[in-house]
Amino acid sequence: MNSIEKKKLKAQAHALNPVVIIGQAGLTDAVIKEINLALDAHELIKVKIRAERDERFAIKDRICTETLAEHIQSIGQVTVIYRKNPKK
Repeated sequence: MNSIEKKKLKAQAHALNPVVIIGQAGLTDAVIKEINLALDAHELIKVKIRAERDERFAIKDRICTETLAEHIQSIGQVTVIYRKNPKK
């Protein structure tokens, strides 16, 4: 994905609210499943990760790896993730 496409997705994500919030339990299989469902439905989602900075980066990388999604941007505790839905 090039920078122009990412810029458009960042603009679209600005108005979104977090769909999934990762709390004390961390990134569980149920949370991954919920993120997959949200990506299938919306393609572009925000995920709020309530953890320390280093742990947030590890969780973000694991989400992208396990869901085959692309990281668009992170601001504080909120991460924007995109995965194209081939059915749309």
